[in-house]
Amino acid sequence: MPILNVKVSQPASAELTHNIAETLLELTTRILRKKRELTAIAIDFVPPEHWIVGGSTLASQGKNSFYFDIKVVDGTNTKDEKAQYVAESFAAFSKLLGNVHEESYIYVHDVRAEAYGFGGLTQEYRYIKAKA
Repeated sequence: MPILNVKVSQPASAELTHNIAETLLELTTRILRKKRELTAIAIDFVPPEHWIVGGSTLASQGKNSFYFDIKVVDGTNTKDEKAQYVAESFAAFSKLLGNVHEESYIYVHDVRAEAYGFGGLTQEYRYIKAKA
């Protein structure tokens, strides 16, 4: 049930949208053990001339960048899993975008189960109901 919010410094295209989504679905399912059918991804495309790193646009630096965050229920992933996820995600986006600026970010949010949910139900409620 994670949701990923993604920003990339590229022009929008159906092919890149598909490739980003499939990459993130594979990594999120394999490393973080999240269900593909419950994973949501929103992708924003930002022109490189509107993305600033260190006071200069990516366009002027000849670089690409990305940022994404993912929200997962606290305690469902280990530190090692999250570290592997960050490392493999950075490598994957480097291949997808090419010439990626080191200042590209991945943020795994650990959120409380009682404060996070979908379909009008919290993950805490789902957990308790499954135990009953």
